[in-house]
Amino acid sequence: MSSTHHQYDALIIGAGIIGAATAFELAKLGYRTLSVDRNPAAGYGPTSNSCAIIRVHYSTFDGIALAWEGYHYWHEWAKYLEADDERGLAKFIECGCLVMQTELNGHLAKHIRLSRELGIPFEAWDAATIRDKLPIYDTRRYGPPRLMGDEGFGAPSGGELAGGVFWPTAGYISDPQLSTHNLQRAAEAKGSEFRFGREVVEIRTQAGRIRGVKLDDGTEIASPVVVNVAGPHSAVVNGMAGALDDMTIGTKPLRQEVVHVPAPAGFDFESLGTVVSDSDIGCYIRPETGNHILIGSEDPECDPREFVDPDDYVRDFTEQGTTQAHRYGQRVPTLGIPSRLRGAVDLYDASDDWIPIYDQSRVPGFYMAIGTSGNQFKNAPVAGKMMAALIDYCEQGNDHDAHPLTFRLEHIGREVNVGFYSRKRRINRESSFSVLG
Repeated sequence: MSSTHHQYDALIIGAGIIGAATAFELAKLGYRTLSVDRNPAAGYGPTSNSCAIIRVHYSTFDGIALAWEGYHYWHEWAKYLEADDERGLAKFIECGCLVMQTELNGHLAKHIRLSRELGIPFEAWDAATIRDKLPIYDTRRYGPPRLMGDEGFGAPSGGELAGGVFWPTAGYISDPQLSTHNLQRAAEAKGSEFRFGREVVEIRTQAGRIRGVKLDDGTEIASPVVVNVAGPHSAVVNGMAGALDDMTIGTKPLRQEVVHVPAPAGFDFESLGTVVSDSDIGCYIRPETGNHILIGSEDPECDPREFVDPDDYVRDFTEQGTTQAHRYGQRVPTLGIPSRLRGAVDLYDASDDWIPIYDQSRVPGFYMAIGTSGNQFKNAPVAGKMMAALIDYCEQGNDHDAHPLTFRLEHIGREVNVGFYSRKRRINRESSFSVLG
């Protein structure tokens, strides 16, 4: 096949939620962008299986500030997009998020302090309030989390939960793939283009700078900027660009299972339930369509971490999914657990400290928004805006490594140092080192 040449200002590898947001925000700055994705449509990779939880509690100030800023975009989704979508707009179900106070999270003392500092509303719930709001709940302690075969699994470990903190400005997105399609249409309305079913097989440089890419069909695309938003394939793409050598933080694809079980009979969890983070049982949950409950692992020490080949991994449920369902059954004794599990098995793109990398690279013109694991869906709009600002800053000749970009969070009136997300940072010991970020 003979090569076809095209010219763009920026080429984005990956059209998941953060890739689509980056395309939209670059287009708003006047960049002519092309997004390339091997999948058949935007958001068809791990984004489509994202739990799509919108929450504001993180383990660092920067994490909380970015999430609080991100909330405002979802809260005014149609206003942010400035464009219609023939499939309709994804809905933000603002049901709130309850986080149980445990020794593992320091009884949320830091989260409460940072929420006060940033003006984020929250409520303190004691165990009685939790039972009043969620009458299906057993508030006895069961921790530390165990595997089903471990001694003591399913038996109370003594005492009662201290309580929890409820953040009302939280919830989930009804359809994560649709929300990505919304961003695609918004980007296209600003002049962006998308190409699906194609894979980047070569990233080209000239005189040490990005020149463009070659696709698997032989198409050559010229672009002085290439952005790696390839999710679980991010490390492969970095290697292709020759961008690995100076990185002190790496990324690896991590296999995850999320199960869906019916809510207990007689309780409308879809309308009365909330997002819940419960480190006492090592699970997070949220309401799911059809009065189901989605159950994921918070990666407690007992759970195995399975790093895999992103093109060759087991897509069926294992004992891990069953364990998650039964751990939640400790909290909800009337929970019915089907013999045949439903839900999703997919990959996280996990960084070494579970905090993303939003950065330039050692190769001029090559940028990365990677390591977003399971905790950055909610940040996609603000991450896209921050990436666009970073790319524009560097393309105007600034050295982000020496003089990191200061980025203004316009909705909450704060500024953050984008160097926090550097590929060259030391591992951040304030991280939860889990999906919680």
